[in-house]
Amino acid sequence: MSTTTILGADGGPQERIFANKLMEMLAVPAFVLDTSCRVMIWNRACERLTGVPADEVLGTSEHWRSFYQDQRPTLADLLIQNRKDEAPALYNVTETDTHCGAQLCAESWCDMPRAGRRYLAADASPVYDDQQRLIAVVETLRDMTDEKLAQIALEQLATRDGLTGLANRRCFDDTLQAEWSRAMRQKQPLSLLMVDVDNFKAYNDANGHLGGDECLKRVAQAVASEMRANDLVARYGGEEFAVILPNQSLKGAAIVAERIRSRVEQLSLPSRFARDGRVTVSIGAATAIAASGTDASQLVATADAALYRAKHMGRNRISLPTAEPA
Repeated sequence: MSTTTILGADGGPQERIFANKLMEMLAVPAFVLDTSCRVMIWNRACERLTGVPADEVLGTSEHWRSFYQDQRPTLADLLIQNRKDEAPALYNVTETDTHCGAQLCAESWCDMPRAGRRYLAADASPVYDDQQRLIAVVETLRDMTDEKLAQIALEQLATRDGLTGLANRRCFDDTLQAEWSRAMRQKQPLSLLMVDVDNFKAYNDANGHLGGDECLKRVAQAVASEMRANDLVARYGGEEFAVILPNQSLKGAAIVAERIRSRVEQLSLPSRFARDGRVTVSIGAATAIAASGTDASQLVATADAALYRAKHMGRNRISLPTAEPA
């Protein structure tokens, strides 16, 4: 790997060679760009991280190809070109210094042509000469893929029900509040279904907890199979599930509810406690037009009341409020 001087003119040749060699031998992946955004140094750790030999990028402005499929400025490019303000649109910016000579820190997923998809943390720092003129920018990199994947897994565990794999109650509560706020902003209807497995306590007592758990997993899959991409189905508690249907009218919610009821019935899970000998569900539906002075809890209460009516009327059916909201 060739060396390139990045020290000021007051440093002697030996010091400059040593500094360049030190940069190249760092265990931390790093590269250096000059003020024309050409690669001056591409150290060995950077070669290992990207799979790209230094000889392919030294003296060029093609370093972006090592990290992305499509052309995109690195943090070092943004600093050199005085385009720091664009960083938040391109990266998850974690830290910036508003003083002169700002350091720029960010994280992002990179679809690296030779190393695959990796999550990298990057820090770009300017280098000045004795007259405080910018002469280069050093960008160091850290592979955080394992940490990021672990974080995603933990986040999923925190919002998923361990038995069914559906969203849990916490996720439901957070999503309902978010969708209520969005429905208010966009003046759109928000519908909710409360789905309850009929006679489940008796079923669970007769078939044991393992049998009851398997029943709940099968029902959960049936409910989830009827969802659109932006719908949310959650395990609300015990044998009860909740379905959030953004921008869905009561008529549309009733159609979804009937599909869910029919899909569960078609599972043909044997149950001696049902009139037709198979596991069924009862569903209560509700729709609201969110407005100031209203609360998402009112939607839940209306759907719960509808579910109670469905149970009272004989189970294995859907129930709607007495009137659709204006």
